[in-house]
Amino acid sequence: MKLSEFAKECRDTWKEDRSGVPVVGLEHLEPGEVKLSAWDVDSENTFTKRFNKGQVLLGRRRVYLRKAVVAPFDGICSGDITVIEAIPGKILPELLPFVIQNDAFFDYAEQGSAGSLSPRVKWEHLKDFEVNLPSIDDQKALAEKLWAAYRLKESYKKLLAATDEMVKSRFIEMFGSLSNNEKGWPTGKMVDACTYISDGSHYSPPDDSDSDIPMLSVKDMNQSGFVYDDCKHLSLSEYEKLCQNGCKPLLNDVLVAKDGSYFKYIFPLLEEREQAILSSIAILRPNSSKINARFLCELLKSKEVLNIVEQNYLTGTAIRRVILKGFRDLKAFFPPLTLQNEFERIYNQADKSGFELRKSIESIDAVIKSLINN
Repeated sequence: MKLSEFAKECRDTWKEDRSGVPVVGLEHLEPGEVKLSAWDVDSENTFTKRFNKGQVLLGRRRVYLRKAVVAPFDGICSGDITVIEAIPGKILPELLPFVIQNDAFFDYAEQGSAGSLSPRVKWEHLKDFEVNLPSIDDQKALAEKLWAAYRLKESYKKLLAATDEMVKSRFIEMFGSLSNNEKGWPTGKMVDACTYISDGSHYSPPDDSDSDIPMLSVKDMNQSGFVYDDCKHLSLSEYEKLCQNGCKPLLNDVLVAKDGSYFKYIFPLLEEREQAILSSIAILRPNSSKINARFLCELLKSKEVLNIVEQNYLTGTAIRRVILKGFRDLKAFFPPLTLQNEFERIYNQADKSGFELRKSIESIDAVIKSLINN
């Protein structure tokens, strides 16, 4: 069946009082998740599109970000969100979000996206996406399995978040806050702590390249490292040329997503290999005599730095990106390396637990994909 045979686009507008009404923008949709976990209330905006509880909110701008969630209440959303509703008797509303939040759907949606800087996909393209739907009774059994798996995934994510919070707490306990520097550490700019600060290339290789040298963009990052499944590739001659321009990250380089939507993706390169990066990623090469790569990552992830970046160093409208000057000018402090190295040991111990939790989450995601695809 085509999507339009079991679901429809809703274009209703909010005509009532907006006071206290939840407002959802693209920034509130978390990639890969089917539950909405953030929204605004009484924020200044020009949104008028209405959504109702149980409908699916799909981010149609830059659809490769894979944003599609179930609305837990009635509210108002951005015009860059497509509101999709299940047709009664054709598909269970509980199953629809998993049909939408699916690799095959997003691959199809990306094929129909138009625009250069900020591509958007229209319902006219989405409605022809084809799915093999089982009977309503089988849909019910499938939906129950999918939601049970998703709830288990959520429990693991909560444990992972608690582990991350423990690491952040230890960082603050050991080093204090950057703004107050209550422990009196030596201070300076980030450029004083790094021997190299730059970004990747603007060159994008063709999609049909048969080489095996990865060309990585912000889309190939997550919170702990690169994902190589869908990245583009370079020929050896292209790679060697880009290496001359500093686009090859080295061991222990700190890699930061410049894209404002991904800025939380910050990690040190722990395995050196032949690969190059695009301009959506910044390279910070720590001066090993002054700053530890893991300490630098945690400093960049701190709320203080995130706020400074958001207020001072983001540029652009459709796509908000951190300017390189921001990385160079960011304030930093430099505790003794022995203490920084001690923090790295604490982090690595916690990361072992986090690794097991992430593997469990990945396994559950694989089960969800398998249930949908089969």
